Amino acid sequence: MPATARRSASPSLPPDRPLYEEVRAHLTEGIAAGRWKAGEAIPSESVLAAHFGVAIGTIRKAVDSLVAQGALVRRQGKGTFVTSHDGRRLMFHFFHIVGADGTKAYPDVRTVSFERSRADADEAAALAVPRDERVIRIRNLLSLGGRPVIVDDITLAAALFPGLTERIFAARDNTIYHLYQSRYGINVLRTDERLRAALAKGEVASLLGVPPGAPLLEVRRVALTFRDRPVELRVSRVNTAAHAYHNTFGKGEAL
Repeated sequence: MPATARRSASPSLPPDRPLYEEVRAHLTEGIAAGRWKAGEAIPSESVLAAHFGVAIGTIRKAVDSLVAQGALVRRQGKGTFVTSHDGRRLMFHFFHIVGADGTKAYPDVRTVSFERSRADADEAAALAVPRDERVIRIRNLLSLGGRPVIVDDITLAAALFPGLTERIFAARDNTIYHLYQSRYGINVLRTDERLRAALAKGEVASLLGVPPGAPLLEVRRVALTFRDRPVELRVSRVNTAAHAYHNTFGKGEAL
């Protein structure tokens, strides 16, 4: 299809925007719509160039942008694939709690509560939904080395996760972000985090096995998908007596 026809098919993009951005938008729409599933290869650059009627360099620039965004991943000698949220990606990109010696271990996760409610002001602002919108609230306890270390409070806009039940959530056979991706077509591309000191209170203190008033690290994370749309609010309280928060920016990943 000629490039001009492709450009006219994307009225949301101004006509003076670079052509690769239009191609990127079409690829983004395809991923978000599930045209290419998690872990599947997208067509080769030559096939995409012929399909969009543009130069391979334009395709490469669009794909490079999506790789940098985390939506796609290149595998040498194999092609370019839709990023799949699995345990390895969780540990590499999204889980930042390490032991005192710097080692990282996959946590054991137990769901403490699962309930439906209405968004309060903070949740509504974080998820970009009206106040009192229906939400799902989930509390998880994460243990490392057999000891409880993290209490996660997760809030989701119910409209984005139709039919999600505690049974479905607890029966997932992979990460939470993999559940979002495989069942609802929601790809978490990046997160926005804020850290602060907090004190243990109530059930959080009890679950972590610390006295009320014990110091904790609070991590407030908003998970974002395409176009920086928020899809999850997660507040984690971490007992750092034997653990620390560690995040290395700009590191590479061998594939």
